[in-house]
Amino acid sequence: MYSEKSSMRASHLPAAFCAFRPLLLVPFVALFLSIGNSPRFVKGNQKNKLTIPVIPYRIVVIAYFTREYCMESTKAAGTSGEPKKENKMGVMPIPKLLLTMSLPMIISMIVQALYNVVDSIFVSQINENALTAVSLAFPIQNLMIAVASGTGVGVNALLSRSLGEKNYDQADKAANNSILLALIGFAVFCLFGLFGSRIFFTMQTDDAQIIEYGVQYMTVICGLSIGIFMQVTLERLLQATGMTFYTMLTQGLGAILNIIFDPILIFGYFGFPKMGVTGAALATVFGQIVATLLAIFFNVARNHEIHIHPARMRFDAPTIKGIYAVGVPSILMMSIGSVMTFGMNKILLVFSSTAAAVFGVYFKLQSFFFMPVFGLNNGMVPIIAFNYGARKKDRITHTIRLSCIFAFIMMMLGLIVFQIIPDKLLLLFNASEDMISIGSNALRIISWSYLFAGFCIVLSSVFQALGNGVYSLIVSVARQLFVLLPSAWILAEAFGLHAVWWSFPIAEIVSILLSILLFGRIYRKKIQTL
Repeated sequence: MYSEKSSMRASHLPAAFCAFRPLLLVPFVALFLSIGNSPRFVKGNQKNKLTIPVIPYRIVVIAYFTREYCMESTKAAGTSGEPKKENKMGVMPIPKLLLTMSLPMIISMIVQALYNVVDSIFVSQINENALTAVSLAFPIQNLMIAVASGTGVGVNALLSRSLGEKNYDQADKAANNSILLALIGFAVFCLFGLFGSRIFFTMQTDDAQIIEYGVQYMTVICGLSIGIFMQVTLERLLQATGMTFYTMLTQGLGAILNIIFDPILIFGYFGFPKMGVTGAALATVFGQIVATLLAIFFNVARNHEIHIHPARMRFDAPTIKGIYAVGVPSILMMSIGSVMTFGMNKILLVFSSTAAAVFGVYFKLQSFFFMPVFGLNNGMVPIIAFNYGARKKDRITHTIRLSCIFAFIMMMLGLIVFQIIPDKLLLLFNASEDMISIGSNALRIISWSYLFAGFCIVLSSVFQALGNGVYSLIVSVARQLFVLLPSAWILAEAFGLHAVWWSFPIAEIVSILLSILLFGRIYRKKIQTL
C-alpha cells in the first residue's frame, strides 16, 4: 500500500534534486555538440563530405524541459510537507502534462536513434558485407524488442490503470510479475542465439562472409539479451508512474556507452583487441546492462508508488492475463515487423546484397523521425490509461489531439529531409556509387508514407492504452503482411527494384483508413460513454 511516509519522501526529493538536474543533461549536450565534428563521421571525398549536424532544437528542448520539470517539481514539493494527494496525470493541464511526460522519452529516443545510426556507421567501416550482416540480423533484434516492449505495454497499461483506480496492491503485482516475464524472455532468446543463429542466416544468404559476420553478431546480442529485457521492463515501470525523467537518464546512459565503446571494441583502440562485428554487439549489450543497473536503482530508491522485491515475485495468473490482454497483441504487432523485414530482405537479396544493405540503412535513418513519435506515445499511453481509469473523457480526447499534431510535424520533417539530401545521408555509411543510386531513390519514395504514418502510430497507441490492443494488431497485420509484402513482391516481379519501394506508401494509405475506422468504433464504445 502507498504509505504517507513514502508519499512525503517522494514529494520532497524532487525539489532538493532539481538544482542539480541541469548538470545531468550536460553529457547529452556535449555529445550532440562534439559528435558532428568527429572525423570518424566524415564520409566520401572532400566535395561530398558530410558530418552529422548539430541540431539546435535538441539543445533547446533539453533546456526547456529542465526548466519546466524543475518548476513542476518545486510545485509538487510545496512548503507544507503534506503528502501528495493526486497524481499529476489526473490534474495537470494536458499540454504541460504531455510535454513533461513525453519530452524525457523523446530526448532518450533521439539518443537511441543516434546510437543505432552510429552503430551501423562504424560497422560499415569494416566492409559492406558486415553492414549487410547486421541488417539481416535486425529481424531477431526487433523480435526481442517486440517481446520486451509488448509485455511492457501491457504492464504499463495495467499498472497505470490500477494507480488511476487507486488499486495499489494490483499495481505491485503487475510490477513484480513483469520482472519474472522479462527473465523468461531472456532465457528463450539466449538459447536461440546459441543454437539457432547459423540456421537463421543460411536461410537468407549463401555468402559465407555475411553468414560468419551474422553468427558472430547474433550470438552475443541474443546470448546476453538479459540487458535489453530488463532495461525495457524497468523503464516501463518508471513510465507508468510518471517518472519519465529517470527513463531518459537510463536510456541516455546506455546509448552513450554504446557510442563510446563501439569504435573501441570494433577497431581495438586503447589496448582492447580488434573484435569487428563482435565488438559492435558487445558494446550494445554493455550499454544495455549498465542502463539496467541504473533502472533498478531508480525503481527501488525513487519509485515509491510501486514496491519491487524478490519476495513479491510470484506468478499471479489474473495479473499475467491482464498484462497479456494488452501485451500479446502488441507483441504480435511488433513481431510482424520482423516477419516483414525478413520477407523484404528475401525479396531484395534477389537483386543484390547492396539492396538489402540499403533497406537496413533506411531503418536506421528513419528512426530519427519515428523514435520521437514513439517517445511521445510512451508518455501518452499512461496519461490516457490513467484518465480512462479516472473516467475523465475531456483529458483523453485532448491528449489524443495534441499527440496527433506533434506526430504529424515530426513526420513532415522526415519527409523533407529524405526528399532533399538522401545521397548525403547515405554517405555516412561509406556508401558505394551503386548504394547511393539505389538508396537515394528508395529514401525519396518511402518517405511519402510519412504523410500518414504519424497518425497511425498515435492511434495504435491509443488502442493499446484503452485495452484494445487487438485493434493495433489488426492494423499492423493488414499493413505489413496483407499489403506491404505482397505489393513489394508484385512490384518487384513486374517492374524491378526501383518500384519495390512504392509498397510502403501504398501500405500506409491502407493503414490510415483502417485506423480511422477502428478509432471511430472504440471512441463510441469507450470514450464517448465516460
